[in-house]
Amino acid sequence: MRRSGLTTPSWLAQRGGELRLSKDGHAASVYFAGQLQYLLVPIPAKGRFACRVTETINGRRLDGEQTYPSAEQALQGGLEQLRQALGW
Repeated sequence: MRRSGLTTPSWLAQRGGELRLSKDGHAASVYFAGQLQYLLVPIPAKGRFACRVTETINGRRLDGEQTYPSAEQALQGGLEQLRQALGW
């Protein structure tokens, strides 16, 4: 199940960030200056999907309790949760 429609959002690119999909297309990684900073993984939640957003340096979770109808929408939601957590 590849997610080819997911690209680096402009708010991330403007700050030197890059979004990379995993090889299997099930997760996404956020890089700054070539260094992995955040991992976004859609997970089953209440018959829908949520997105686990983890800061890779310290394992801190930044996700909320929102759920989405699909795994791809959960990744998009996870990006929005990350943007809000970063204050951008």
